[in-house]
Amino acid sequence: MKFKTIEWKGDRVRILDQRRLPGLVRHIDCNTASSVAKAIREMAIRGAPAIGVAAAMGIALAGQKIRTDRPALFLKEVDKVCRQMGQTRPTAVNLFWAIRRMRSVLGRSAQGIKELRAELIKEALAIYREDIEVNRSIGEKGQNLIKDGAGILTHCNAGALATAGYGTALGVMYAARDQGKRFHVFVDETRPLLQGCRLTAWELVQEKIPATVITDNMAGVLMASGKIDLVIVGADRIARNGDTANKIGTYGLAVLSKWHGIPLYVAAPISTIDFGLDSGTEIPIEERGGDEVTHIGGKRIAPTGIKVFNPAFDVTPHSLIAGIITEKGIIRPPFNKSIIRDVGSKAT
Repeated sequence: MKFKTIEWKGDRVRILDQRRLPGLVRHIDCNTASSVAKAIREMAIRGAPAIGVAAAMGIALAGQKIRTDRPALFLKEVDKVCRQMGQTRPTAVNLFWAIRRMRSVLGRSAQGIKELRAELIKEALAIYREDIEVNRSIGEKGQNLIKDGAGILTHCNAGALATAGYGTALGVMYAARDQGKRFHVFVDETRPLLQGCRLTAWELVQEKIPATVITDNMAGVLMASGKIDLVIVGADRIARNGDTANKIGTYGLAVLSKWHGIPLYVAAPISTIDFGLDSGTEIPIEERGGDEVTHIGGKRIAPTGIKVFNPAFDVTPHSLIAGIITEKGIIRPPFNKSIIRDVGSKAT
């Protein structure tokens, strides 16, 4: 990748501000855990794996900033930061998975504060490196799905910008490109925040992969015309039965895909599977402010006083999903059996 979504700088966390893309490549230096939490909440950094990494680095940063020689107080303050991170985005399970890993460091209470600070950094950097490795493995496992000359549709952004690097859904495409395959990517603009038009399109231009942006309501026409061979999307949380929460609009895309006989695949790390949830009906769906719908680029496009419904995600039923591409391989239906068989009873 020609850019870095997030970097650990020792005394700060550097984040590529995705709100400014594609017009401006600007980084934010977060000097406190609170500023990292704000960057997550305000979507300067977004994408389930990326916000997990950001939260981990934010917690590690807090460990460096807390000034006390009392172990009990140190643990209490870091735990407070863990809770703060958990309140930023409710849907993405990777966030809570990363927080649990950082909390596990605090459980090593026999260590002194200096050692705990070092261990927090070590764990955050491990989460960062593992995410990149996992993404590359997802790409390798999924690239065989892409045939030479294929037309691929994707929604939102599940690329390097949504992860520590490389990407999940786009990672599959990058791996196919590296195998010499030629294909064309159709990118849903992804209203209301246009992550497809702004972010995915930007990534594909950087990587010189042929792509075309479409509005969200054009997907059906493309499918009917025979230009789409498969759909690959990311995920923010996957229930044990395969129901998948992803950016709003994915459910409608899945219905269209099913109608036209086009396979839809979800690309996501094992850490995105929430083994504590039986189905997608239990996934909490974040609702965001109405200004995201009524305004574009700071300019109002809807009448003042109009009501707005703005869920950030929807849930695609498992019956509409052809497979889940993970670092361990492609999980196929029936998911309520294959997820446990192929992955295990819980995320590691």
